[in-house]
This record gives sequence, C-alpha cells and structure tokens, in this order.
Amino acid sequence: MNNSWNKFIYKIGSPIYDIFFNSGLFLKARKEIFQSISFKSNQKILFIGIGTGADLELINYSNLEITAIDYSSAMLNKAKKKFKNSTIRFLEMDAQNLEFENEAFDYVVASLVLSVVPDDHKTFQEMIRVLKPQGNLIIFDKFTPKNKKTSIAQRILRPFIRVLGTDIGRSFENLLSKNNKNIVVEQDTSIMINGMYRKIIVSKR
Repeated sequence: MNNSWNKFIYKIGSPIYDIFFNSGLFLKARKEIFQSISFKSNQKILFIGIGTGADLELINYSNLEITAIDYSSAMLNKAKKKFKNSTIRFLEMDAQNLEFENEAFDYVVASLVLSVVPDDHKTFQEMIRVLKPQGNLIIFDKFTPKNKKTSIAQRILRPFIRVLGTDIGRSFENLLSKNNKNIVVEQDTSIMINGMYRKIIVSKR
C-alpha cells in the first residue's frame, strides 16, 4: 500500500463507504465505542482518518474543539458536507506526518486507520506525539488476534486485500512493543468478528 494508491482507492470507494462502514456491525461497534466515552466541554480532539465523518455522527460535537483529518479529499469532502454548519475543522493531511505541535490534543481518535496507512509504526508514533500527557488515544481497528498466528488463508489473502487499501495482518502487540515509551494500554476489548476488530484505549503518561 502507498498513499497515492490509497487516495485512488478511497476516491472510488467514497460514494459507497457509508453503506458498508457506517451501518450494520460497523455502526453498532462505533456506537458501543463512543457511548462509553465522555468528552468534556472545550477539550481538543483530533480525529485521524475521519473518512465520511461516521464517528462524528455519534458524538455531541457542539462544545468540543474538533480537528478532523483525512488523506483522501473525496472522503473529506463528504464529511464536510455532512457537517457544513459545524465548527469542526477539516484538513487534508497525511496521518504519517501530522502537521501539529507536540502535545496538542486531549484525545486522538483513530478508526480503521492503522490497518490502512502505509507505515503503521510512524502513524502510531505521530498519534502519541501530538497527544497531551494524561490524554487518551482511542483506536478502533482490525489486528491479528492476540497470541495467535495468522491462518494460512489469511496469509494467502493478505496481499490481495492490501491491493484494496487495507491490511488484515497487522499486529497491535508488535506496534506497541516498538512504541511503548510513556504510554499505557488502559483497555483492549474485542468488539467485532471474534477479536479481529478491537477497541483499544491508550493513555499517555
């Protein structure tokens, strides 16, 4: 996967994205995640890979200072239309190179991002960099199940699925082991498909 290919894939997919990823099991999972989080008034929140704005539809954003980024202009334009009367700041930006100062946000939210970006390690490092001490990183994504090897079928299918702009073989445990300074995993919960999709909350010391 690379950024140019991802931009092309998500341009094609933007008209039908909500049909698949903002309905059914995915909508149920998003609701479960955001119903359990109490954002406080005037907190600064960064949504990375906001896509069509599916996460924003599930929170009371009126009293929050929200910045939402995506690398795909097509996806971002759909989100902008949904929230054209809001104060949400929408920016086209690469999650691997966030154009923000260190420790700028109280929350960083990343839904279905780390399995999509070309370099998940660099993206994870950037998320932690822009997060304030005592801030929280909220992740909703697919990873290989903990303490389990990928199946033969997954190994065969992985290169073909990567062509579609996502990776089914990434390990959060590997990601964490290489980027675990000053952070603590507060929650790691199976949320869809027998642990393939997980809700993970990481706090910064």
